[in-house]
Amino acid sequence: MGFGVPFTPVPPIVALFDNYPIGTRLVVGEDSSFWIGNFGGIQDGVATLTNAQLFSNIGTPIDGIRPVVRIPLRAITFVSQ
Repeated sequence: MGFGVPFTPVPPIVALFDNYPIGTRLVVGEDSSFWIGNFGGIQDGVATLTNAQLFSNIGTPIDGIRPVVRIPLRAITFVSQ
């Protein structure tokens, strides 16, 4: 017998954000780059950073500061403060 609502598991990466309140300055890594910005929350499988800048893995800025960045949870490799 079903529960009436499809079960959607929460990706394990979401747990990395549990200890950070909204507005916390974070580094969020992807495959070959990382973002530095203020944590804006998680919704619909996407983490949001505000006032964020993208850097290469060697630390060189790739782009200017963006007001809002949406990063798919499946693309995140690490999160740190």
